Amino acid sequence: MTTTLRPTEPLQRAADGSRSRRYQVCVNSRPVGAVHVGTSPGLGASVARILGLSIEEPDRRRGRGTVAALAAEEVARGWGCGQIEAAVPVDATAGLRLFEALGYVHRNRGMGKHLGATPPALPAGSVARPMSPAEFEDWHAHESEHYVRAWVERGVPESVARAKARRDQEQVLPRGIDTGNMLFSVLEHEGTRVGTLWLALQQDKAYVFDVESDAAHRGRGHGRALMLLAEAQAVAAGKGVLELNVFAGNVPAERLYESLGYRTTGYVLYKPLL
Repeated sequence: MTTTLRPTEPLQRAADGSRSRRYQVCVNSRPVGAVHVGTSPGLGASVARILGLSIEEPDRRRGRGTVAALAAEEVARGWGCGQIEAAVPVDATAGLRLFEALGYVHRNRGMGKHLGATPPALPAGSVARPMSPAEFEDWHAHESEHYVRAWVERGVPESVARAKARRDQEQVLPRGIDTGNMLFSVLEHEGTRVGTLWLALQQDKAYVFDVESDAAHRGRGHGRALMLLAEAQAVAAGKGVLELNVFAGNVPAERLYESLGYRTTGYVLYKPLL
């Protein structure tokens, strides 16, 4: 039997410059599923994305999904992409196994927690204050470079990573420290600065964009205190959910979030296209 992809729409081009196209997955010309392939709005035209992949129940567990994913990779190669990624919901166990078997590597995962009505208290000796404009400038330069390095370490060319960092900053922080619904905080412990927090207040939730203990003060529980601060700020703003992203390989952060009750909401995996 021959498994192929059949286009079901013309090539689509979005306002952000990304492209996409939907295909039927066919076995000997018989439709058995669908796959949706596109390029990444954030990482640019060199990075493809599998936006959706489904096989109808009677044809599952026969390798159709594997062949469809490999065919999607060929589409991406034809577009000149050097990398492909896939977002997998946390409950899609079969999809996660499929991409892992095809050599996809975990890049990051989303995590979230439902918050109560009472803001948690900070540990004794820890207090938070707003970040000053001068502190923001230093922090922003450091955070931007750290963001670039995180993507480079996970297979993204440096030029692409820097372009993504610039786009993201322009979209998320158009007015810098004065951007609305953004909270920038400094955590102090017994009068000494020990870390920083960037929290975004969104429609029905809050999102931790950046949390970091200062290098000289790590391993002393300040990361936990910063996350408690994030939860307290979210609850005070009336948000019932707090979400964040953690890059694969950051084991201390993963363990901290899990110990605080955060649960994985989805995975992003990637693979170089040779």
